[in-house]
Amino acid sequence: MSDILERLADTIDARKGGDADASYVSRLLARGEDAILKKIGEEATETVMAAKDGDRLRIVGETADLWFHCLVMLSHYGLRPTDVLFELKRREGISGIDEKAARAASPRVEAERK
Repeated sequence: MSDILERLADTIDARKGGDADASYVSRLLARGEDAILKKIGEEATETVMAAKDGDRLRIVGETADLWFHCLVMLSHYGLRPTDVLFELKRREGISGIDEKAARAASPRVEAERK
């Protein structure tokens, strides 16, 4: 299933510098970082609201919107879905508490993430 993320990322990358009047992705990318991040915030809020309502179909739809806009953000920063998947794989089998403690103990890792 992760191939859908790669195909979407390819489509998003292909729309960089495209006609902002013809493509939502081109328009969003042209508007830059603040617009992209604002959209992620909006989609995250809508996802939380759908979850609070317990509406399963809306949860799925809003999560899809959130993931899509995260893919746009990754593209903006020259990253790919595989970068996130590799990080998740790296964390696999590590307690979330231990992983968070390791990040807090290593300021260099935190600085690299920013």
